[in-house]
Amino acid sequence: MHTRLVPVLPRHYAALTRTRFLPQFNITNPTPSDKTCDSCPNQTTCPRSRTRHVSVKDDGTYDVVIVGGGCVGASIARELTKYNLSILLLESADDVTQGATKGNSGIVHAGFDDKPGSVRAKYCWPGNQILVLAKTKEERKVLDDLMERGRKNGVQRLKILEGKSVFEIEPFCNPNTIAALHSPDAGNLIPYEFAIAMAENAADNGAEVRIRRTVSAIEATDAGFEVTADHWEPKSYAKTMHGSEATVPEPEVNDSKAVPAAVIAALGAAGAGFLKSQPQFTDEMAMGVAAAALVLALIVFLSSSAKPNRVQGEGKAKDSRKPVGTGGSRVSVDEMMVGGSGSMSANDGVVVGTEKIKFIVNAAGGGSDKISAMIGDDSFTIKPRLGDYLLLNREQGYLAKHTLFPCPDPVLGKGVLVQTTLWGNLILGPTARDTYLKDKMDMTDEDVQKFILSKCKDLVPDFDSKQVIHGFVGARAKNSTGDWIIEESKVNSNFIQAAGIDSPGLAGSPAIAVEVVRLLQKNGLSKAKTKNFNPNRAPIITPKDGWKGIKAGPVGKFTDPKVNVICKCEKVTEHEVITALRRSLPIDSTQGIRKRTRAGMGHCQGDAENYNCECRVADVIARENGYGKKEEVGRRPWPATSTLPQRWLEESEKENLVELAKK
Repeated sequence: MHTRLVPVLPRHYAALTRTRFLPQFNITNPTPSDKTCDSCPNQTTCPRSRTRHVSVKDDGTYDVVIVGGGCVGASIARELTKYNLSILLLESADDVTQGATKGNSGIVHAGFDDKPGSVRAKYCWPGNQILVLAKTKEERKVLDDLMERGRKNGVQRLKILEGKSVFEIEPFCNPNTIAALHSPDAGNLIPYEFAIAMAENAADNGAEVRIRRTVSAIEATDAGFEVTADHWEPKSYAKTMHGSEATVPEPEVNDSKAVPAAVIAALGAAGAGFLKSQPQFTDEMAMGVAAAALVLALIVFLSSSAKPNRVQGEGKAKDSRKPVGTGGSRVSVDEMMVGGSGSMSANDGVVVGTEKIKFIVNAAGGGSDKISAMIGDDSFTIKPRLGDYLLLNREQGYLAKHTLFPCPDPVLGKGVLVQTTLWGNLILGPTARDTYLKDKMDMTDEDVQKFILSKCKDLVPDFDSKQVIHGFVGARAKNSTGDWIIEESKVNSNFIQAAGIDSPGLAGSPAIAVEVVRLLQKNGLSKAKTKNFNPNRAPIITPKDGWKGIKAGPVGKFTDPKVNVICKCEKVTEHEVITALRRSLPIDSTQGIRKRTRAGMGHCQGDAENYNCECRVADVIARENGYGKKEEVGRRPWPATSTLPQRWLEESEKENLVELAKK
């Protein structure tokens, strides 16, 4: 079971990409000599739409190819890098974690709600804590049912709190609450940060990642499969390309050191020529002088050539495109299935190249049924269920210490929740809108907002609806079987399904990865472990002590990246943006930086009239990636999946949210 790369690019492409780009920088334990730009990692950013390294074998084959860069696909890729394998991860969107992973609650469920004996129950591990609130005697009986489910699923430490004991740990929950199921072994995290960390660690350990690769065809062969993956780019960027493969321009050379390097080399050559003309010197001595001069010239040159020029102090953001917060087009459900605002059609993408590969693990989320159908396996279909959310300012985060659920609906599941995120925001939602139900899809934006706000008011009555700063929708990959599909395809055992993974897929993804590896090894994949696996991935965001050591001001005023604040609301420094860009995954949009550093996620949401952080981030991306045109940097779209009337709400629109919460 090998995977062969059939290049449509020049034959020497794979060899060039193996030798052209720098080796992986150890981000976990950098040494002072590995840093430039005042402690920025000393390596270039990734080439456009792929990692700086490739893992293809000398014979042009891969061992495993994974389709889908969400939490499941990224976890599988990381688990596989524990073995001596050649791994390729393909993602159809413009970044990993652009599908269902970025649009969910981020809960590590404890497993008490899953049907005993189901695949969900098997992989949802014991893992902030969860409280399921009961306000009536009927709901109190549901808590007992959930306790029993949890017992059958092996969930430990569940208990039911009665009366005032609930308010001792959640003083702001609904005063009519009579009991609550407490799950201390559940947790929550930031889902897109989790998937990015898994994919990045996989890349650090040798997995190759390519984004903007849409699988369009699969052909069965005697040895496995051949997969055609279309490489697309936004039309605005495609116009700047000179070849069929998008690559990042080389960093500009600092002339102040390139010229001396050339002079040293020239003087060395001249000196060698002079020595050869003198009878007292041998040819070997002359060549030694020339070689020493060449080495010295190379040292001088390389000391600057690996560092992109840092253009600062011009006093204004060069990318003058203001953030968009009105107008625009809504992302469709079909687009949500393949990357949402990061999908090909949402970005007006065009195909610029096609690659062929062989052997596949199907972790394509909302598109997994289409991938499966390409080999003739139509045993399931994806039936998307939309989950709408509203995000509130950090000042509301104190209202919930645990993840608060109502008693679950027998059809629609766990229901809306109130939860404080790890970064301190209060998050409300989600809805459960099945796309095949007309009444659910006919809901207006106000209908959705009213549903979320009113339901959440029933859990925590005192939150301030005026503090809503963002709204978004995720599309869960519900499927026609009613359970997760983690198995060999019944059509071909070399095709491994990790498909139709909906909630609690985030919680189950590491365990799913272990099972997928087992299935692959059962079918002959090598079990030889690598001795070099590094499980660690250093954080990008540095905790701040107020404003100590960092400063905000006009563009160009502060030139030390560790001091210079790029996003004032979230106190994101230029150093953090540069660090993210020089990690092992490709980034070419402000959205990519937003998910990794939180630049633009604060209460002003990137308002140009406040600090204009989106333009500042775009400038750093363009500089670090060597882009010459502002259109080469992707920007945050509007409205994408938001149900809000505009990105920056006016007072009358905030008042309307308050009224909707009362209904």
